[in-house]
Amino acid sequence: MDLKITTLGGKDAGKVKLSEEIFGLDPREDILQRVVRWQLAKKQQGTHKAKGRAEIARTGAKMYKQKGTGRARHHSARAPQFRGGGKAHGPVVRSHEHDLPKKVRALGLKHALSAKAKSASLIIVDDLKLAEAKTKALAASLETLGLTNALVIGGADLDQNFKLAATNIPNIDVLPIQGINVYDILRRGTLVLSRAAVEALEERFK
Repeated sequence: MDLKITTLGGKDAGKVKLSEEIFGLDPREDILQRVVRWQLAKKQQGTHKAKGRAEIARTGAKMYKQKGTGRARHHSARAPQFRGGGKAHGPVVRSHEHDLPKKVRALGLKHALSAKAKSASLIIVDDLKLAEAKTKALAASLETLGLTNALVIGGADLDQNFKLAATNIPNIDVLPIQGINVYDILRRGTLVLSRAAVEALEERFK
């Protein structure tokens, strides 16, 4: 698959041949869903907590005598059926993580990249470098490329000027190649890869 390379200024900078094994797959929604679910589950804090009857600060004395009242038999007011009592089977602090095989994760990334390539939402940029960390200048360049909602993936070392300039632009995320992931690719409309990022991806999946 051949794709043209552009500069940040919107000028033509040649072509690059993309690997069919990475960018030419037929995207499968079930694999993408599994990887996104795994990512979001891993991201959850799991700090939700409700007090059980053993943690409620109320008297443990029997509410009223066992017999002779005509009412139901009860003991502690901490029981879940009473107002102010403990929560039955409430949430507890726990990890939501679950396992996902490495091969499925790798396949998910390939399918996410292929989905962007297939929908013509993939742009290859020659280099992600700026002379100055000016948000206005970068915003103008992105507007030239027609980017309003995009994930930008650079090489192993991001240009600090580019990173700082992109910080205040809404709906534009910038990550080094080590941080590329399925969820961020899918949540943004367009994927922008630098030439270095493409080379790193092909090396990774070689």
